[in-house]
Amino acid sequence: QVQLVESGGGLVQAGGSLRLSCAASGIIFSAYAMGWYRQAPGKQRELVARVTAGGNTIYADSVKGRFTISRDNAKNTVYLQMNSLKPEDTAVYYCDAFLTRDYWGRGTQVTVSS
Repeated sequence: QVQLVESGGGLVQAGGSLRLSCAASGIIFSAYAMGWYRQAPGKQRELVARVTAGGNTIYADSVKGRFTISRDNAKNTVYLQMNSLKPEDTAVYYCDAFLTRDYWGRGTQVTVSS
């Protein structure tokens, strides 16, 4: 059974930082591309950042230079370091694992106050 469990969300003031973690089980983690998506109220889910099995990364333009995705294959965990947070970063953040299909976590709420 595949499980992706996010943690690290919370309430932070604008300009602050948070680090999200996603612990995976039930998959060969090192073979999967791992991603972070977010969904704000009334909006579609959007890609924030993704790291491939080989370690290549891509970011949404809105978070470039502020967010960093990384993975630790020994711990089956992917991270999202979020710095210089803005109110518009407020959303539920979801972890995604992709090889031949997507697996999703349940999400963690990030709220940035102005």
